Amino acid sequence: MRILLCNCNSPPSLTPLSPTPPQKPPPSFLPIAAVWAKKTLITALTGALSLTLLVSSPSPSLSLDSPSFQPPRPPQFENSRPDRCTKEEEQQEQEEDKVELKPEFVTNEEIVQEAWQIVNDSFLDTGRHRWSPKSWQLKREDILGTSIQTRSKAHKLIKRMLASLGDPYTRFLSPDEFSKMARYDMTGIGLNIREVSDDIGGVKLKVQGLILDGPAHTAGVRQGDEILAVNGEDVRGKSAFEVSSLLQGPNETFVTIKVRHGNCGPTESLEVKRQLVARTPVFYRLEQVSEGPTSVGYMRLKEFNALARKDLVIAMKQLQDMGASYFILDLRDNLGGLVQAGIEIAKLFLNEGETVLVNNKTASASEIVASALHDNCRAILVGERTFGKGLIQSVFELRDGSGVVVTVGKYVTPNHLDINGNGIEPDYRNFPAWSDVTQHLLRCNSLRQG
Repeated sequence: MRILLCNCNSPPSLTPLSPTPPQKPPPSFLPIAAVWAKKTLITALTGALSLTLLVSSPSPSLSLDSPSFQPPRPPQFENSRPDRCTKEEEQQEQEEDKVELKPEFVTNEEIVQEAWQIVNDSFLDTGRHRWSPKSWQLKREDILGTSIQTRSKAHKLIKRMLASLGDPYTRFLSPDEFSKMARYDMTGIGLNIREVSDDIGGVKLKVQGLILDGPAHTAGVRQGDEILAVNGEDVRGKSAFEVSSLLQGPNETFVTIKVRHGNCGPTESLEVKRQLVARTPVFYRLEQVSEGPTSVGYMRLKEFNALARKDLVIAMKQLQDMGASYFILDLRDNLGGLVQAGIEIAKLFLNEGETVLVNNKTASASEIVASALHDNCRAILVGERTFGKGLIQSVFELRDGSGVVVTVGKYVTPNHLDINGNGIEPDYRNFPAWSDVTQHLLRCNSLRQG
């Protein structure tokens, strides 16, 4: 299952963000055999971002350039949820439990078929690939007639199968490579959360996937558990992103989470020890300029990992306390990361005019942020044309600890530019005078409102 960025002078000397906030292990997800919904076209309106996304079904996983975009949530209700299941619900839960197999009991053929099923249910064909439902079905028939003697041969078969799609971003991950996805864990305790509709018109937060033998799994959290409270705070009405933030904390500290096992099983409070995995991606310094604002906060963001938003907020606050009235956000050489982190970071800047530095290695989630701020007249872009990656991948863990990265979505800018293969052209190649920055943003807003 699915576990879900200018070329001016060389960058100034940078101050690493301190203190360094918590870290987190990788969200891993046990595969689901269920058939996911049909691929569909949705528009995600996140504040003023207006990012249009063409996505495949919202199957359970963490999206890399990744957490899934969520549709608007239904209103919350205070009604308590039933403590007991109906007989039909109990039978359904028992059937779902049968899907969870321990790695040592999974055959080589099952691993390959599992990878095939994930692609079949979630891969988004953007029109440039060699994929077709018919050809993919033929591959399944070939698999069913094959005896796979070793696990390494199973992995090689998956690699060849994925390569046949013609998509450079859909690929296989060895168990070691999969474990390195730790820096994208949004909680710090090795689980991923998603919002699902309940039967009374609201939503509940379910454990969508977790790292085998990770902190949450070791403490007793299981796939499909419902999160009820964090450190005694009721989480009803909160988004998955908000609850992920509540779960975060300093390395080696504890968080208590209350869960309901399964769909309507017993509740239990579990103490989980956080683990530090990700590193801060933020560096910053205060710049003095001769024209325009006297102090400018320079912030460089290296990637959109689980710490990106939190660390950037800390950096902005410290720079403001030091006298910064404007900010430069340096996304050069930032190849992306978590889509949701990019969206949350873009929101931080949507109220003020800023400057964003980009180059030809500004890609993916970085291009989301750059285009959102630019098209909403909140920033100018300085430097080189960006890389041009407008596709979103999700990471799925297979039951032997390996994984597959699958293209599941595509985004365009608020002005409906297709980023993929095109990139974003900057407003200026070299840094303009501050007076030109102000005039540019004023003209942009005037045209936008007119």
